[in-house]
Amino acid sequence: MNDYYYEKLFNIKTTGEQQGFYESHHYNRYEATSYTALETLFKEYPIKNTDTIVDFGCGKGRLAFYANYFFGSTVTGIEMNSNYFDTCINNKKTYSKNSNKNKDKINFINIFAEEYKISNFDNKFYFFNPFSLQIFIKVLNNILISIENNPRSIDLILYYPSDEYIDYLDNYTAFVLKDEITISNFFKFDNRQKFLIYTFTY
Repeated sequence: MNDYYYEKLFNIKTTGEQQGFYESHHYNRYEATSYTALETLFKEYPIKNTDTIVDFGCGKGRLAFYANYFFGSTVTGIEMNSNYFDTCINNKKTYSKNSNKNKDKINFINIFAEEYKISNFDNKFYFFNPFSLQIFIKVLNNILISIENNPRSIDLILYYPSDEYIDYLDNYTAFVLKDEITISNFFKFDNRQKFLIYTFTY
C-alpha cells in the first residue's frame, strides 16, 4: 500500500519535509518510517491491544496511528520538535473524526527523550535511530529503572539501527537480540534496512 492509501485511511498527514530542525549533534534529522516498513514489521512481529508502545522521536505520529488503528495498542509519542508535536495533535483530532478506534490510547508529549518518565505499563520502545548513543544510553537507563520498580519483560524495536546502538546493547547490557526482520526488495543495497528486536526478561 502507498502513502496516500494510509493517509486517507487514517485521515492524517505525516508526509512532507522536515521543519524546524533542532541544531544539535545529539539529535538526528527526522524521517518517518515508511508504511512499507511498518507493514513488514507487524507481519513478523504482532502486537496486542494490551501493549503500550513508546515511540522516541515520533515525528508526526505515523507509527502511533498505525499501531492503534490495526492493533488497538496504546502508544505514547515522544517528540522534542514543537512543530511536529503540533502536527501530531492536529493528526489526532482528524484521526478521531474518521475512526472508531480509541483515540484516548494515543498520547503525544513535547519533551526530550531522556526527560520522559517511563510508565510502569510501557513495554515496547521504538527507535528509528533518533539520537546519539549518549542519549540512547540515558533512555535505556530510564527504562531499566522502571523495570526495577515494576518487574516486567520489555522489547526494544530498532529500525535502521546504528552500529553504536548494536555494539552497546550486545556488549554492555542484558538485552538479548530476539529477532531480525529484513525489508525485502526495499533498499536492496543497504543492509541497515531492517528491524532488530531486543528483549529484556525480568
